[in-house]
Amino acid sequence: MNNHLLHAALTAAERGWHVFPLRPGTKRPALHGADRCRVTGDCARGHMKWQERATVDPHRITQCWETSPANIGLAIGPSGLVVVDLDVPKNQNNSSADTPDGAATFAALCERTGHAVPTTYRVRTASGGQHLYFTAPANVRLGNTAGTLAPLVDTRAWGGYVVAAGSITPTGSYETVDDTAPAPLPGWLLELLQPAPTRPAVPLRLPAVDGSRAALAALEAECAMVTAAPDAQRNITLNRCAFKVGRFVAWGDLPRHVAENAFQAAGEARGLTAAECRSTIRSALDSSLRKVRPRETA
Repeated sequence: MNNHLLHAALTAAERGWHVFPLRPGTKRPALHGADRCRVTGDCARGHMKWQERATVDPHRITQCWETSPANIGLAIGPSGLVVVDLDVPKNQNNSSADTPDGAATFAALCERTGHAVPTTYRVRTASGGQHLYFTAPANVRLGNTAGTLAPLVDTRAWGGYVVAAGSITPTGSYETVDDTAPAPLPGWLLELLQPAPTRPAVPLRLPAVDGSRAALAALEAECAMVTAAPDAQRNITLNRCAFKVGRFVAWGDLPRHVAENAFQAAGEARGLTAAECRSTIRSALDSSLRKVRPRETA
């Protein structure tokens, strides 16, 4: 086991990827916390966290993995990478069979934006998800996201790590399924991941249009939900709220362009990019129009 993990850690380091140990069989860093730091050794000048300890030094890696069957953590930022994490629904066995996983929602995002799913270095995770590795763009420091691109699609960059190929957990192993060299992060993905410029908070004013009172009230309430969403839930909230209002569009109570413009303003005010908003709103309304029930049975 040690030899297998040591080889995997050294292989990652040979690619220039900075690794650090995770507790055997887990995804948790194997390093002490600040509250237990004795300020000795590597921490002589102050406590060093996992991202500061991550290394490509084969000597240090060998010393560590020869003595412990540690799993392998990969510090994304220092490695010059961006990793797209395509997750699977929690409690997948108990969920509906038609619940899309991260691979499906990411493929749908690619299709909506007119791009193929990128070919790049790919790892199958222990849970059955996927990690897509890309080289980070120069002079751009991206952070982590959760659900910003699509449901069950997260990204890891500066401040984030992933479990590297070769690691083993009780639920399975992490295995390379495409050993292609990491492709550069596509420009369209970079555009979606770059934080939107901060805009001053202003009260949302809906346009004066024909439409039922209930439809306009619902639109205003759902837009307010979007502008108040937590950072990690912005895109998911926009998708859910636009879907709910879609029934009024289907029933003819609200022009579609009015709903789109209102949600676009709400999403951008919450910090999503214009492209993210357009893609999410279009997808949510299209889905709502396909699934809407007649007014009398709703």
